[in-house]
Amino acid sequence: MTDATEAPSPRGALPQGRYGRSGDARTNRRLTVVGSVLGVAFLAVIGWFGISYVGGTQVSGELIKFDIVSDREVVVHLEVRKDADVTGVCTVTTRAEDGGGVGRADFTFAQRESRIDEVVTVRTTRRATTAQLAGCTAADGN
Repeated sequence: MTDATEAPSPRGALPQGRYGRSGDARTNRRLTVVGSVLGVAFLAVIGWFGISYVGGTQVSGELIKFDIVSDREVVVHLEVRKDADVTGVCTVTTRAEDGGGVGRADFTFAQRESRIDEVVTVRTTRRATTAQLAGCTAADGN
């Protein structure tokens, strides 16, 4: 049985002054508040970037079909989706049988509609065998 005046066992207590003041509640609270504020600020920045990326101006398109009408032209049917107040630009490329690029054209869609079906013509330098939609963007670069 131990006496109440005896020092605690060496395994139960930390050496005095060795690890700083562990019982300072004011410092612990200050560190908790600063850590919480920094954490919330970090999450707000991540959320801002995420919303900007996902909710930014989006223009998307789909190549529905294409027809090779001659050695110098390919007719392409595009479907473009965008915000009604955004001007979209879609790029179509064409390739020859050997895989080389034979045509490229940008098409602007300024209609105040959110879904546009349009047939466009891409001029080629020689006979194309395929057409691809390279991509669509907003005219302001977003």
